[in-house]
Amino acid sequence: MSDPIEDLTAAVAALPDNVPLRRQLATELERAGRTEDALLQLEQLVARAPKDGAARLAQARCLYDVGKYKEALASYDAAVADEVALADAALREKIARAELDPRARIRLVADGPDEKKEGGAVALEDGATIEKPQVTFADVGGLDALKEKIRLRVIHPLRRPDLYKAFGKKTGGGLLLYGPPGCGKTFLARATAGEAGIHFVAVGVEDVLDMWLGGSEKKLHELFRLARQKAPAILFFDEVDAIGGKRSALRNESYRTLVTQFLSELDGAGGRSEGVLVIGATNAPWDVDGAFRRPGRFSDVLFVPPPDLQARVEILKLKLEGKPRGAVDIPSIARRTELFSGADLEHVVDAAVEAALTDSLRSGSVRPIEMKDLDAALARIKPTTTEWFASARNFATYANDGGQFDDVLEFIKRHRLG
Repeated sequence: MSDPIEDLTAAVAALPDNVPLRRQLATELERAGRTEDALLQLEQLVARAPKDGAARLAQARCLYDVGKYKEALASYDAAVADEVALADAALREKIARAELDPRARIRLVADGPDEKKEGGAVALEDGATIEKPQVTFADVGGLDALKEKIRLRVIHPLRRPDLYKAFGKKTGGGLLLYGPPGCGKTFLARATAGEAGIHFVAVGVEDVLDMWLGGSEKKLHELFRLARQKAPAILFFDEVDAIGGKRSALRNESYRTLVTQFLSELDGAGGRSEGVLVIGATNAPWDVDGAFRRPGRFSDVLFVPPPDLQARVEILKLKLEGKPRGAVDIPSIARRTELFSGADLEHVVDAAVEAALTDSLRSGSVRPIEMKDLDAALARIKPTTTEWFASARNFATYANDGGQFDDVLEFIKRHRLG
């Protein structure tokens, strides 16, 4: 079997000015961990296409990885200045801190005036990120009903706390987003912060769990402390079931203690969490301890379904953007991809790209993506969400306390998924 990188290298050598081929080679080299080789290709790519913001962002990532922070910042800022790529604010923040202190390599920042006085915020290596997202609900295709629920529950209270205070209602609290993998729960949470114009602190499981006794609880406390300092803010926990699982199913006492600490932080004793909204995302809400779903904690449980027709059109447009393509009927593809997650749609486009790229390598010239490539991809790629719905149906039917899973049951019934 031929090596794709070798094939691409040969093609680029034969067609050195072919920007799409060189971009694909740089991508494959970066994925393979060959950062220095990827940088060589990206340097050539930027020289030929100086307005290619995506290439400059890739260059910034690779330069960061090899410790060239000043050059990485320059590449990042050039991408933003060109306004042809959606820049990742967390990436620039990470690079800038590493330039100031190469030993730090941290992504959790608490820059308030009281940080030093209190002993400094916990700096988690490759840890959580804090940012003010630029994406908003305008960047979320479709899902209008879900976005309206979030506006009523999150956006309005954060924008007009005075009105809520007048009625004795506090801002803050929590939301639990659940649904099949790859359907944009994390993106939706970031867009919520961007829509409200507030800080967003993203936390992964690895940012909390610690091998030392009491370490996990300390990290969790510091994350909530940071969010309170930055309030109004959203504190987002991905895979929240991993740190908030059912205590009855936990054998390890330290994990039980962590869950208890999590609940205590959510309660925000004495109003400490005023202005902090906690959003959790999970593929398995039935594995989250029931205590999290009490009022004042994750009191709203929202189902994030696979993208609807409008959203699928937007996702397909985004994934095909910038790629050579012929007469492609995107609405037709969108209609035939019901129940496909965003990740599934990306898989379809990637498969079509590979087919067109293979032909291009054989002929030595660019053959654009055509409808036949997408048709062939759809013939063999099926939605991955159906397996999730098969499991969800049983849990939602027999563990539907207070009707929290009514939305997913209605979706299953409407789409005749069992």
